[in-house]
Amino acid sequence: MSTTFFGASFDAANAARTAHFWATALGRQVAAGADENDAVVEADDPAGGPRLSFHRVPEAKTTKNRFHPDLIADDYHAERERLLSLGATELNEVQRGTARWTTFADVEGNEFDLIAG
Repeated sequence: MSTTFFGASFDAANAARTAHFWATALGRQVAAGADENDAVVEADDPAGGPRLSFHRVPEAKTTKNRFHPDLIADDYHAERERLLSLGATELNEVQRGTARWTTFADVEGNEFDLIAG
């Protein structure tokens, strides 16, 4: 028996809006049929990362995520600016030795990191 990481699911106030943010951030497409209740960003290929699902929930996000995605970019500064232009909010920037990353919130407040690659 084998198990494969199929995807990650996110709670959202507006599933389509949040899916469009992530699709644009990752250079992917939102699957047909997306609406405010449910939306999917399919993985183009296994190397491109997992399928992302977004589902509308009635309650708002209230605390820090228990799980968050990490993105890595060769051109850290350009990607940082691009994510901000998509609607991300910078929460914290960290530099430890040669490691550098920024924690952002997406359009619904879900945290994710951008790592300098």
